[in-house]
Amino acid sequence: MSEILRDLGRCRVMGVVNVTPDSFSDGGRWLDPPTAVRHGLDLVAQGADLVDVGGESTRPGALRIDAEEELRRVIPVVTGLVAEGVTVSVDTMRSEVAERALEAGASLVNDVSGGRADPRMTKLAAQAGVPIVLMHWRGHSDSMQKLTQYDDVVADVVRELTAQVDAALGAGVRPEQVVVDPGLGFSKTGDQNWTVLANLHAFTELGYPVMVAASRKRFLGELLAEGDELRPTDDREDATAALTTVAARAGVWCVRVHEAGPSADAVRVVARLAQEEGR
Repeated sequence: MSEILRDLGRCRVMGVVNVTPDSFSDGGRWLDPPTAVRHGLDLVAQGADLVDVGGESTRPGALRIDAEEELRRVIPVVTGLVAEGVTVSVDTMRSEVAERALEAGASLVNDVSGGRADPRMTKLAAQAGVPIVLMHWRGHSDSMQKLTQYDDVVADVVRELTAQVDAALGAGVRPEQVVVDPGLGFSKTGDQNWTVLANLHAFTELGYPVMVAASRKRFLGELLAEGDELRPTDDREDATAALTTVAARAGVWCVRVHEAGPSADAVRVVARLAQEEGR
């Protein structure tokens, strides 16, 4: 088993470095590679166990960039963070970008399409032997919010995600490489996100490590809105830490967050409580 997936006795914290001009929370802040590397190091100092570097926004409505631009954004940051001893994940739907990032020292592939956007992605992960996060995914950002029809959101997402895992295993990915992500905010309404969060056991029971990425997302802004005004993204951190507690209590492997400190504290509180409950 990869060192990243080894049991720490607590939920891991993945810090986000978006090297994009248009991500929903922090687009444009870390475009310059040295600035992005410094931010990644700050996240580690706050308590992040690994840093997820992405060069393509997947916010609702976002349009795709080309591979050359994604590589230009991502590879210098991955290289810089690895040189500083940081465990790096690459957030990409392109096998070409994933391959270059792995060559630069990345240790994990985080594919929000769950292997569906690029059929070569799972084959690459199989060949490289690295963990791969397979997220529930129905379509690209420009159309995903038109794809929110479910008979039973939990059962349907579990079934579709299982099919994605089966496809990855068929491509040669070993079971011990697989991490699953229910895909909060992707082809899901705010109410559906809450239903998924209330049923995280349905995903942990699949037998694979689970990652939850709820940080600062719109459904939190809606919950905390004042009238018609959504709570600004930077002011959703307390709610994010609350959901980290929920996820950690549910036994997930990792939470993906924009600010590492509050969630790093939360997972340690949950671990200590679980230790006491186990006595």
